[in-house]
Amino acid sequence: MTLNIGDMAPDFTLPTDVENKEVTLSKLRGKKVVLYFYPKDNTPGCTKEACDFRDNFAALKKQGVEVFGISKDSVKSHTKFKEKYSLPFTLLVDANADVCEAYGVVNKKSLFGKTFLGIERSTFLIDEKGAIIAIWRKVKVPGHVEQVLNASK
Repeated sequence: MTLNIGDMAPDFTLPTDVENKEVTLSKLRGKKVVLYFYPKDNTPGCTKEACDFRDNFAALKKQGVEVFGISKDSVKSHTKFKEKYSLPFTLLVDANADVCEAYGVVNKKSLFGKTFLGIERSTFLIDEKGAIIAIWRKVKVPGHVEQVLNASK
């Protein structure tokens, strides 16, 4: 399924980087939400993106935006990644990629001549009513968080 601007964001409940804690998207109504999907904890591009969101977290909070990173990594992996880079936002565990599928971010990728299904770096900005107001696909990390900041004003 391809999501478009104006569509309602698919609801979900996912485990967080904290053991036995969950986040449900629909319970965040009344706040703007950034969902950024990324391939893997502790890889160069994903680390840079997470640190960019970290470095701009105060500005996003000032605009009333909640930030969530989503990947297939485990709670343990997320916890270590979050602690290592002092990430102030919540990381969500999508172990079976069900939410990734719902948002259309699982795509064919290739590495060293091998083709596989993986998470395409993507970001969704959701308004206070749960509607998608901006979408970035195939995100290039440099300058991306600034784009998100500008769109969330």
